[in-house]
Amino acid sequence: MRKLTAFFLGLALMLTLKTPAWAELSTSAKSAILVHADTGTVLYEQNADERMLIASTTKIMTAIVALEHCELDEVVEVDGRSAGTEGSSMYIKAGEEYTVEQLLYGLMLASGNDAAAALALHVAGSVEDFAALMNEKAAELGMTGSSFKNPHGLDEEGHYSTARDMAKLAAYCMENADFAQIAGTVSYTVGEQTYVNHNRLLREYEGCLGLKTGYTMAAGRTLVSCAERDGARYVCVTLSDPDDWDDHKALYDWAFANYSFAEVIPAGLVCEVPVISGSAHTADAQTEGAAYALLKNGESCTTRLELPSFVFAPVEAGESAGRAVACMGGREIASVRMSYAEEIPIEKGLDFSPGERFLQFWLLSGCGSPFYLDEGRVET
Repeated sequence: MRKLTAFFLGLALMLTLKTPAWAELSTSAKSAILVHADTGTVLYEQNADERMLIASTTKIMTAIVALEHCELDEVVEVDGRSAGTEGSSMYIKAGEEYTVEQLLYGLMLASGNDAAAALALHVAGSVEDFAALMNEKAAELGMTGSSFKNPHGLDEEGHYSTARDMAKLAAYCMENADFAQIAGTVSYTVGEQTYVNHNRLLREYEGCLGLKTGYTMAAGRTLVSCAERDGARYVCVTLSDPDDWDDHKALYDWAFANYSFAEVIPAGLVCEVPVISGSAHTADAQTEGAAYALLKNGESCTTRLELPSFVFAPVEAGESAGRAVACMGGREIASVRMSYAEEIPIEKGLDFSPGERFLQFWLLSGCGSPFYLDEGRVET
């Protein structure tokens, strides 16, 4: 058990960040949500399930559907159905050719409705069929409060989403490297035209990774953004918000000041398990990776090892031994599988029969239940 001592002495050191906590949070939005992207933990919400018009933040869904159905270098020939689409534009013309990648930059940076239509027609042949793909993706992601009718977000009956659903979508999309690259680009040039990202947070807020703005008269200002610092990534959504830039900054400031995404179970944590009839008396069980959890500054969690009281030889390297569990307030917040680090063969002359194994099992443990060690504490 000495291998645990150094770990838990180090684990007991406080990582406390002395930052103020805000007693109250509020926004100017009709609907809003702030979510930790990796865990889905909601830190703030306001009417987050109200179905709302979402304007050009629709293009987040358009982009991910296109990315999942096309290669970036595919060539798209623009026709009259997409060229000249009303509203914001990247100014494509019928008869011109663009790659899917170029159209995606025009879609996400310039908010081109024409780019959205061109991508939809390329992928599905019609706006209606592309909208069906959008709705299939929404269902796959559990966006139960959403319905898509078009790829650009112009107001249309039956076209809506919720702040909560858009946060789910944004967190999913930012795991796609191509999407993240495009959404986080400040400017991009196609031919002689340079497009500048409408998302001011990319230039004004440290750690902003991107996403999408939107506006129509009926929807008001809509904004989906993502920001990351020190390994903690958040998604913020505001719908119908006249003060969206400042609201997103304030919510992120609060989150970064009051929460940390901390390692609560380390990779390579080792515990010895007694071995019966083995060539060695103990087998090392170790965690197969690290686990992280979102902790409010000042909160702490404990680590519990769930391992058998003993194990019969032979023991196979990589064989499951149990798990390490991080708990806070009696609630499990993270866990990692533990496996045996090395092979332990049966010691010669000690190969027990099934009956003898049962007797040993009964005598040593009664019921063979795992043991639980409240071994460590993580604080932030």
